[in-house]
Amino acid sequence: MRLSGFLIAAMALVSAAYGQNDWPTFGHDLAGTRYSTLKQIDTKNVTKLVRAWTYHMNVGAPPPAAAAPEPGSSDAGDAAAGGRGRGGRGGFGAGNSEVSPLVIGGVMYLTTGARRVVSLEPETGKEIWTYDVTDGAPATRGLEFWAGDKQSPATVFFGTSSGKLYALNAKTGKPIPGFGNEGIVDMKPGALNGLANSSFGLSSPPIVYKNVVITGAHVQEGPSVGAAGDTRAWDVHTGKLVWTFHSVPRPGETGSDTWKGDDWKNRSGTNVWGLFTIDAERGILYMPFGEPTTDYWGGDRPGANLFGTSLVAVDALTGKLKWYFQVVHHDVWDYDLCAPPVLFDVTQKGKKIPAVGELTKNGYVFILNRVTGEPIYGVEERKVPVDDALPGDAVWPTQPIPLKPPVLARTSFGREEIATVTPELNKFCTELFDSIPGGLHVEGPFTHYSTTPSVIFPSSVGGGNWNPPSFDPGLGYLFVNTMDFGSLNMMVKSADGTRYSRSGYNGINRFWEPESSMPCNQPPWGRLFAINVNTGEIAWQTTLGITDSLPPDKQKTGRPNIGGSVATAGGLVFIGATDDSRFRAFESKTGKEVWTVKIDAGAHSAPVTYQGKDGRQYVAITATGGGFLGDRSRADTMIAFALPEQK
Repeated sequence: MRLSGFLIAAMALVSAAYGQNDWPTFGHDLAGTRYSTLKQIDTKNVTKLVRAWTYHMNVGAPPPAAAAPEPGSSDAGDAAAGGRGRGGRGGFGAGNSEVSPLVIGGVMYLTTGARRVVSLEPETGKEIWTYDVTDGAPATRGLEFWAGDKQSPATVFFGTSSGKLYALNAKTGKPIPGFGNEGIVDMKPGALNGLANSSFGLSSPPIVYKNVVITGAHVQEGPSVGAAGDTRAWDVHTGKLVWTFHSVPRPGETGSDTWKGDDWKNRSGTNVWGLFTIDAERGILYMPFGEPTTDYWGGDRPGANLFGTSLVAVDALTGKLKWYFQVVHHDVWDYDLCAPPVLFDVTQKGKKIPAVGELTKNGYVFILNRVTGEPIYGVEERKVPVDDALPGDAVWPTQPIPLKPPVLARTSFGREEIATVTPELNKFCTELFDSIPGGLHVEGPFTHYSTTPSVIFPSSVGGGNWNPPSFDPGLGYLFVNTMDFGSLNMMVKSADGTRYSRSGYNGINRFWEPESSMPCNQPPWGRLFAINVNTGEIAWQTTLGITDSLPPDKQKTGRPNIGGSVATAGGLVFIGATDDSRFRAFESKTGKEVWTVKIDAGAHSAPVTYQGKDGRQYVAITATGGGFLGDRSRADTMIAFALPEQK
């Protein structure tokens, strides 16, 4: 179905109007910049912010299901820290939410960890309508809004853990009868590869472009065979399938030569479990794909394995491939791409280059020409360890490393770098490292998981994870948060001797002291960066987070973090993300921390900002704690801050 030029123009005007004061899509705009032109809150008055309201997301809702590893997940060892399949960390329906709400036309929309979708008054947090999801749980990172047209009303779209795509009337919260079967599309047909018990769902919001709503996939991390991680597009009016992009190429398709024989067949993984972005002017969809199954063991998938751990650009209305860039060849580290690609222009010698920036789990930011996929600052294929690979796994001898920006997270470790933050931490970590003859296995960047207990930096959690960056177009700064955090694991052969799976070591699966939640490497453990995209250099960096259990003069260690930021025309970057239950604001130009407030729990989410009908600028964030970082804080809150009301 084609939209008229008039209707497309009208929709663009509506979107632009929303974009000034509202938060109409996950990234604020389709380009994922997470930048707001609001500036009522600025560097001079930010310290006056007060809590405007708090919404308890679980009140009056069905009790949440317990978090558990996905069936067959290779990360079952992470269960104590929040199991998951390749749909992202934290699990569905666990009460812990990573949602960024949307605010459009005086209404806030969000999903909750208690299997509900709700709309609120954004000035008060008062409920307007609620919708209980009875089959599965709604996506933990949120939903998408479509303004509607003469044929269909304004709509909120979201996916579920059970593989359903819902369309609710944005005004009433009722399913829209003309979409699928009474407002619901079952996405499993065409995705399960004939395997009825294979895990499939959505854990992140879809994205709408013109007449299509585009979905990724939440699938398993093991075993190898399972549901496809394909990206698909559906008609916004009817829910009918419009196109499918095969994330694991079929014979004859581009990339099929990176697979051997039938290794591609029914292969799971290689999915967008994170966030999409779109170049609206050019109609290009950017898809950050995860790793093929099984994680950590690629013995049954020799080759580079496209489109695993790759950024892929396609025509948003047809799914036709435009270009791809593989960030990790033959990924056996769980270094999924999952952060939303951010679109911006790079200015060089007076000329603007359309660019896309992609934060990676292995600690790099790749800045590419978003039309061609070519690196703007160069990329070098560097040799990586191969002798430490598991028997039978044909690991790749080189990996792509961007020349700029510099790496933003720790990628190696040596015994001399064991943390000395406290004598107790140093003793624990030293004894742990020396617990086997010769010490734990470390080989520098891209050390492989081995049958010997291994320390890997960054961990499978990543230097960056799904953390959405933000971008200030005035400064040309991309704001990125990362963590310096390692894995501690060993690989164990299956009973039949045909494959390997990952296991913890001495009951630990992170390189830290689990009781104190302090990593075994020297701080910093979490950082916030500003990258000047016009030079590729770091403009500033600062620690992100504190360790409360330490003496005041030693607390500024930075902390493990998941979540992202928002940048504003008020010269501020707002971010939660850390496991220290704080919400912070930094001065965009300098990185100076200018406001910090203790909140109910860790905010492993990304904040939004909007202007209410009362004329006040609000900044809202989800704070539920829990999750896979070992965050012991728990709450169920959405919190909004604003300047005090004028009397």
